Amino acid sequence: MVKTIKKKEQSKGQAKNVATKSDTLAQITALLTEQFTIDGMVQTKIPFLSVIRASKPSDLRSGILTPSFCIVAQGGKRILIGSDVIDYGIGSYVISSIDLPTSGQILEASSTKPYYGVKVDFEPKELASVMIEAQLEAPKRKPSVAAFVGTADFDFQETILRLIKLLQHDGDIHFFANNIKRELIYRLLKNDQGAVIYQNAIINQQEAGIGKAIYWIKENYNRPIKVEQLAKAVNMSVSNLHHRFKAVTTFGPLQYQKQLRLQEARRLLLAGGVDAAGAAFEVGYESPSQFSREYRRQFGAPPMKDIENLRNLPITEIEPG
Repeated sequence: MVKTIKKKEQSKGQAKNVATKSDTLAQITALLTEQFTIDGMVQTKIPFLSVIRASKPSDLRSGILTPSFCIVAQGGKRILIGSDVIDYGIGSYVISSIDLPTSGQILEASSTKPYYGVKVDFEPKELASVMIEAQLEAPKRKPSVAAFVGTADFDFQETILRLIKLLQHDGDIHFFANNIKRELIYRLLKNDQGAVIYQNAIINQQEAGIGKAIYWIKENYNRPIKVEQLAKAVNMSVSNLHHRFKAVTTFGPLQYQKQLRLQEARRLLLAGGVDAAGAAFEVGYESPSQFSREYRRQFGAPPMKDIENLRNLPITEIEPG
């Protein structure tokens, strides 16, 4: 069953911060407007920071949501996570602790009021490091999907603002950038959804063995996989592996592998130098016709037609998060 969820405005308990939050987001948007004037996703001078701009809504596109969080400074988006269809906008963020196949689109954007998103990449071990150093209490164990949409509080937005301002001071980036990133992670872990973030990034992956299974599939996506052997390798029963794996990724192990194969084939085709059959064999398909069927089912067009369409799109329409 598909559920549509809309992120609501702040609750009454948050009302006192609304004006200040709006001011902070307005400052962020003003800085982004000055520095980023062309549609697309731009890797900034700060290695882990990207800025996404779009001047029109996009179609729904599938892709891989990498370990990161992305806050909406202006505009609105939609993301599909498992059976949930989530619409979110200004002041909200999407976060994922693993490589997660999802679909997304920009809903609100125009030439006069473009969409702006600020994306920060991280590794799960960075979350664990902040947890330990800050002596934050680990929550109870509970399997949960490794991506969700949350609302950025005032302190988190202020920290994002300082990170954007840092782009104007090249000489300060090396000294301050990583410290601001750690502060962002700290504020994420300290807010109301901190327990969920910790469960996703640490407990689900490391303690439940799911991280090992995900890592193995990522490293061997182009090889045949037997779920029985994978379960044995991570010391889990087949049924337990399937249940926990789906709880975290929304896919079973074989479906997750297929998503990675198709996304990698799409990347190879987009880069050029290989045809559809070559891409199929490269990612592990033995039958080009099966590859073409599954590719069309996933992306809505045959491989080469899809690539032709993609080359006419800005990268913001390819990124799902």
